[in-house]
Amino acid sequence: QVRLVESGGGLVQPGGSLRLSCAASGSIYSVTAMGWYRQAPGKQRELVAHITNGGAATYADAVKGRFTISRDNAKNTVYLQMNSLKPGDTAVYYCNADIQLYGTFWSNDYWGQGTQVTVSS
Repeated sequence: QVRLVESGGGLVQPGGSLRLSCAASGSIYSVTAMGWYRQAPGKQRELVAHITNGGAATYADAVKGRFTISRDNAKNTVYLQMNSLKPGDTAVYYCNADIQLYGTFWSNDYWGQGTQVTVSS
């Protein structure tokens, strides 16, 4: 059993900052890739940022230069620092992790429940 717990969402004014956290728990053998996705009303879910267990990060063009993804492998936690927020960043943000459990051969993707980020004046 795996659980991804997200925190840090909320309402912020344009130009402000938020930091999202997502901690994975369970009978975890290893966590490989972790990432953040978002889905705005009427839009498709999109990848925001992705980070490997070695720390290699990838960003969507829309957030490059404003968002930073990082992780703490010892805590099985991934973070998303969001700066210079725009109204277009308003969405539900979802944590995703590729996790191998004890007793399994392969890893699987797991998702958090999502956290609302609203950027508005």
